[in-house]
Amino acid sequence: MRAENSATDGTSIAVTTPTAPTATTAPGGATTAPLRGTLQAALGVAAFSLTFPATAWGLEGFGPWSLVAVRSVLAALIAAGCLLALRVPLPARRHWAGLAVVAAGVVLGFPLLTTLALQTSTTAHAAVVVGLLPLTTALFSALRVGTRPSRTFWTAALVGAGAVVAFTVQQSGGALTTADLYLFAALLVCAAGYTEGGRLARVMPGWQVVGWALVLCLPLTVPAAAVALSYEPVHLNWHGVTGLLWVAAGSQFLGLVVWYRGMAAIGIPKASQLQLAQPLLTLVWSVLLLGEHLTVAAPLTAAAVLVCIAVTQRARG
Repeated sequence: MRAENSATDGTSIAVTTPTAPTATTAPGGATTAPLRGTLQAALGVAAFSLTFPATAWGLEGFGPWSLVAVRSVLAALIAAGCLLALRVPLPARRHWAGLAVVAAGVVLGFPLLTTLALQTSTTAHAAVVVGLLPLTTALFSALRVGTRPSRTFWTAALVGAGAVVAFTVQQSGGALTTADLYLFAALLVCAAGYTEGGRLARVMPGWQVVGWALVLCLPLTVPAAAVALSYEPVHLNWHGVTGLLWVAAGSQFLGLVVWYRGMAAIGIPKASQLQLAQPLLTLVWSVLLLGEHLTVAAPLTAAAVLVCIAVTQRARG
């Protein structure tokens, strides 16, 4: 539960319990809050699944540094417009450190590292990072928030992550490259950002967590965009512009909004396990949008991942 009171300086004081919000009961007897949270987290996963293909499109028109900087600026402008229109007060001082972690991991670190990786890696290979992300996020959550999922939860998470890793590594031939180093680094910083963002989403609306993290980066991203655009050639085309707009508005803002709301509702570990489906969705988009070819192992991996998701969603911490 959460209760909010307005202080005299206009800031919002939130009092929360250490667990996810209590579910409400619908007239038919079904609990609606966990269902809504699961749906929101799933929408976030669907938005994120398009990130790698959209980034590949964006790289057709922009350099890697330009693409990352411009997408962050555009997303921040959208967020700033929403914050100003709704007259949202500045977050309490105690929350700025957490917002900086979200900004460093989700706004800057993950987009930059994965974009650099996608210069030499296929989207199928890059999907290995999101295959490991749920497990890494659950580990960060256990350390930072103090969550203690059950043994069944961890077993299903490990099996699901292993299935996704085996599939994506098999798709790419299993060779370790420089792109892999970028991907593993992206995995760590993103998990830290997700964990801190999920914690903050319990004391302020999820979209405000994303919005303030994006705005916090503007002093860095605006000059970075100006410098990058002056050094990297830009070739405006349909793919490049579409990819840029999606990673800015869809992945960087709207996707994170529903994702953090979902994490706040059902808990960080369970929400993170929904991302086990993300690599498979990404592979589907890779075929449809990029023309990449997959093996017959895809449906087998999909079945294994869906079973693991069902187990983790039912396992109690």
